[in-house]
Amino acid sequence: MTGKRPRPPLDDDALRDMALRYVGRFATSRAKLLDYLRRKVGERGWGGEDPANPQALVERLAELGYVDDGSYAVMKSAALVRRGYGARRVDESLRAAGIAEADRTEADAQTAAQGWASAERFARRKRIGPFAAERPDPKLREKWIAAFLRAGHGHALARRWVDAPPGEPPERDEG
Repeated sequence: MTGKRPRPPLDDDALRDMALRYVGRFATSRAKLLDYLRRKVGERGWGGEDPANPQALVERLAELGYVDDGSYAVMKSAALVRRGYGARRVDESLRAAGIAEADRTEADAQTAAQGWASAERFARRKRIGPFAAERPDPKLREKWIAAFLRAGHGHALARRWVDAPPGEPPERDEG
């Protein structure tokens, strides 16, 4: 017989161990950890005496400092900004990870401060504007602007980078 034996249903100890392994391997938010634990209980079933309560386990791990939404938000936003994404895209990612507004203030400030550098990284990575070999035709220009907008940058910033001639990065506004 080649079939796998079904795994036993989870109990409180197994669920706690599973949560600890998860937070030990991955940077995560409370909402992502809760989704993971609920999915595992759904897959394997529950064999504990009391009803499964992954929410209480997540809150306990947060109290102990194993899960910190504020730190996760700062880390995630910094990683996205380094890849050249703008504030809107960072905001969408943090919302998808279940980060509350109160836990995002430091991450939002960091993202806003790095907006220009992030746009430059994006233009360099995609070879847009000053990093292109030649000026784009109108159709390619629109594609470049659309790419900037999908990356979460504002329209005015996108136009400044797209309209910069090859080899001449735009001057940064300090105002």
